[in-house]
Amino acid sequence: MKKLALHWKILIALCLAFMVGLWANFSTENISEKPTWFYNIHYFSNFFGTLFLNALKMLVIPLVMTSIICGVARVGKDKDFGRLGIKTILFYSLTGLLAVIVGILCVNFIEPGQVEPEIREKMLSGENKIDSGKLEQAFENADNGWKGIFEIFQRMVPQNLFKAAVEGQLLGLIFFSLLFGFFIARLPEKYKSTQLLFWEGLNTTILSVTNLVISFAPYGVFGLVTPTLMKVGVDTIFVMGKFAATVLLGLCIHSFIVLPILLAILAKIDFRKHFRAMFPALLTAFSTASSSATLPVTLNSITNRAGVSKKISSFTLPLGATLNMDGTALFECVVVIFLGQLFGIEMSWVTQSTVVIMALLTSIGVAGIPSASLVAIIVILHAVGFPQSIIATGVGIVFVVDRLLDMSRTAVNVLGDSCAAVIIGKSEGETGYYFGKQNQSK
Repeated sequence: MKKLALHWKILIALCLAFMVGLWANFSTENISEKPTWFYNIHYFSNFFGTLFLNALKMLVIPLVMTSIICGVARVGKDKDFGRLGIKTILFYSLTGLLAVIVGILCVNFIEPGQVEPEIREKMLSGENKIDSGKLEQAFENADNGWKGIFEIFQRMVPQNLFKAAVEGQLLGLIFFSLLFGFFIARLPEKYKSTQLLFWEGLNTTILSVTNLVISFAPYGVFGLVTPTLMKVGVDTIFVMGKFAATVLLGLCIHSFIVLPILLAILAKIDFRKHFRAMFPALLTAFSTASSSATLPVTLNSITNRAGVSKKISSFTLPLGATLNMDGTALFECVVVIFLGQLFGIEMSWVTQSTVVIMALLTSIGVAGIPSASLVAIIVILHAVGFPQSIIATGVGIVFVVDRLLDMSRTAVNVLGDSCAAVIIGKSEGETGYYFGKQNQSK
């Protein structure tokens, strides 16, 4: 009997998580004191989910560093390194801008913030505010995030590399790894071969550990999604349905129209094949709501299933996990204009253009800060003149449904990264893509 593929196992686990989570939610919706079985299911599912997420995060730092060092060292020549870097940055900038434009058009067309007065009063009553401590921390981080937009180059060069690794500051680690790999390629041949042998051996070992962790993905996916659906307020999701639908529509347009067009025009690749190849990574991204935590699975899918070379994937994907946030930028735009509509704040096209620029900058500038999306939204709301009292209420309203939307936009972020790897690989002359075919470089 043919063994069930991993992505089907993950999909089955995801469906079971939705069934169990929503059943537990509806069954105890009107019960103030939750029964023992509710807490038991929540505890054990959360235990396995956290264990899986911790295992993925454990691999992120060594995988990012070894992948980039090997990738850049393989490039070899200055012109190759510069060419790949320019292509990567240009593609990420293009997809980010297109995502933001899609978000702006969707929110202006649907106008989810135009609601009935009684619904508005209910939403603004304060019942949906997030924890005050979390919000206070977010405001504090927002100040740092605002400065971070202008100080991004400073954060690219960490004072202490090990401290940056402990704090998960990927931007600094990526910059160091790029430099390290670049100068390995400049070494005399005897030193270069020794360094390459060491780092490639280390990278292969990390990938083997990654494959082991990925084999437990179905259990981790179930454990991550079930507690979320058990705790989220179903009634508030219905109230915020129009806003959530606007965000999801924008994400779908970007994922199933914009990115496929780019794949067809720039790489002449059928999006259906690419989507099928990236399915395990997309399901993992949806479950973990973290591009960085999903990076091991993304690298595995793009090399083993999509057939992109390690040279390209190890250069573009770690950069994308930190710099390319299509779904996040789209979400930020929709949130800001939605809150403007909800509170009756006039937002001209000039103001909305400011939102576009700020969304693109903050999606990079606040990376690595706790509650990054929350911080980015507060930064943009401050920039376009929202009073702090309104910001506190508005952010609380939005974050009622944020967890589910966060899962969706993370999947879009990962899909955008994978499209970049394929398109850049094609532009470098690689062929033989998808499902076990060995790619070749011209």
